[in-house]
Amino acid sequence: MSTKYKFADPDGLYFVTFSVVGWIDVFTRRVYKDLLLDCLGYCISQKGLVLYGYVIMSNHVHLIISRNGTATLPEIMRDLKKYSSYRIIQEIKDNIQESRRKWLLHLFAKVGEANSNNTNYQFWQQDNHPILLHPNTDDLERKLNYIHQNPVRAGWVSEASAYVYSSASNYGQIDSVLQEVTLYQI
Repeated sequence: MSTKYKFADPDGLYFVTFSVVGWIDVFTRRVYKDLLLDCLGYCISQKGLVLYGYVIMSNHVHLIISRNGTATLPEIMRDLKKYSSYRIIQEIKDNIQESRRKWLLHLFAKVGEANSNNTNYQFWQQDNHPILLHPNTDDLERKLNYIHQNPVRAGWVSEASAYVYSSASNYGQIDSVLQEVTLYQI
């Protein structure tokens, strides 16, 4: 069995990327980003997710994560994606102001039909693309900078800390995160 793009070390620190099927720009609306943040918060408080950095882009998400509890990272990611997709699709269905509602639901249904694991819709691509990081190297700092600079490179903001849907807006300085990871002693 291949270990490429798998959570090989159960207690490791990972850079994870996952995206909306077809790279559809769903997260252009604040309500969907807020729902995803709620789901992340739930996984932190109830599932043992440890979140060191994040950014929500228009069609994908980057996280730096580990775990602190009995749930494995694959289980946490499965639950995060399952619950967030349910909540976001339900919001799309219920939101009469969503001008793209029929189009989005049609696309999610088409992808869902083609996947035997689904009964209706598929929101997220199935893979997570986890990359193991070594906390005492430059890996973490590079990935954290990469995450935080995504909205800047996209032209959405001029400074990383100005983008609300990124951990850069929460702490602004990488040093505090690096110290936190070192204290966690992965």
